Amino acid sequence: MITGRVTGEITATIRHPFYEGKRLLVVERTGADGVPTGDYVIAIAAVEAGVGDPVLVLDEGNGARQVVGSTTAPVRSVVVGILDRVDEAG
Repeated sequence: MITGRVTGEITATIRHPFYEGKRLLVVERTGADGVPTGDYVIAIAAVEAGVGDPVLVLDEGNGARQVVGSTTAPVRSVVVGILDRVDEAG
């Protein structure tokens, strides 16, 4: 899993049928301290996250398919939570 911040939403008129009715979010990856790493992922929204929200992203295909309930879905990343805070150890 990775942490990130939603920076945008993708709109596509032509896409795989699996993505019909699903929101695709652009998520800028961040470290646990909230500082951007310079990388990003595109993820399906499994929660009602929006631009500016700090989020938790499951970035692994098999786990992502389990979240969306399909063993054949063409998906790798899913936003699974909106973060309230991150407490770092020691």
